[in-house]
Amino acid sequence: MFVMKGVTSVEIIQTGRLTLRDLEETDWEAVHSYASDPEVVRYMNWGPNTEDETKKYVQRSIVSGREQPRKDYELAIVLKKDEKLIGSCGIHVSDPDNQEGWIGYCFNSKFWRQGYATETARALLRFGFSQLNLHRVFALCDPENAASAHVLEKAGMQQEGHLRERKLRRGKWHDELLYAAIDHK
Repeated sequence: MFVMKGVTSVEIIQTGRLTLRDLEETDWEAVHSYASDPEVVRYMNWGPNTEDETKKYVQRSIVSGREQPRKDYELAIVLKKDEKLIGSCGIHVSDPDNQEGWIGYCFNSKFWRQGYATETARALLRFGFSQLNLHRVFALCDPENAASAHVLEKAGMQQEGHLRERKLRRGKWHDELLYAAIDHK
């Protein structure tokens, strides 16, 4: 089930198999193992990362986690069974006045197709609705990334639109699919 507890600035979300927690400086090598992989970042607007870029990402995530009020939750995805970091995810409050936020995730390819992304997305949605009091949470994905679109649908999000040539990535314009979930408390 879903449990959230605050420990100073650290937010912990537990699922059946995963712990989602704030990133720590010592996580950079595990993050870099997938952030530097061209296949993993194929649909991302960043990467493949250099070691310095990965270290800066982790440091920015730590700094943003200390902001008050906190709007950005960039979290490590850790397997409970062996405490291995297998990816990162985030939920971001993008429009506090309208109680809207967005989610994203990225995994080491060794952990693809095992249900971890769906488990993570569902946990982020629950956290956003129950702890951040969001009404609407959205996500964007490349139309060619069928696996990510499937994850968002399995997590309970609905496709709301197809945004043409929305992102300039590596010198080329790319479409994005818009997914969202609404909390009807």
